[in-house]
Amino acid sequence: MNFDSNYIAKASIQMAISSRDSESQLINDFNNKGIKAVAVDVGGNLISSIPKIIERALVASKRNGLIRDCHVHDGAVAGATREALMQVAAKANGLNVGGKIGIARHGEHISVCIFMSIGLLHLNEVVIGLGHRSIPE
Repeated sequence: MNFDSNYIAKASIQMAISSRDSESQLINDFNNKGIKAVAVDVGGNLISSIPKIIERALVASKRNGLIRDCHVHDGAVAGATREALMQVAAKANGLNVGGKIGIARHGEHISVCIFMSIGLLHLNEVVIGLGHRSIPE
């Protein structure tokens, strides 16, 4: 099957918003369609955690076979993750966050979604960011 960038973006969003219990079932469902997917938890002060969040996205992508260990693939994941982070940074600047990164890839499309809860006393804000890159198969 051939999926476009919209479908792969939706897959990364589903991974990011999934519960820990349903995560493995989603991965299996996507895998049966030929889509590789992974999710990883993140948290902490957003600004000081940016390098760690990008690193976690890279490590998870490599460990689960979404990308190869080469600078083109590393750059695609890092760039898409950074793009998603910049979309959430406006609301979370200097605040503590907790959430999940969802990553999906099929063919040349790779999408990274970040879904976070921003802690501010007892008031929690929810934010989502999405990045997409194309990489050679």
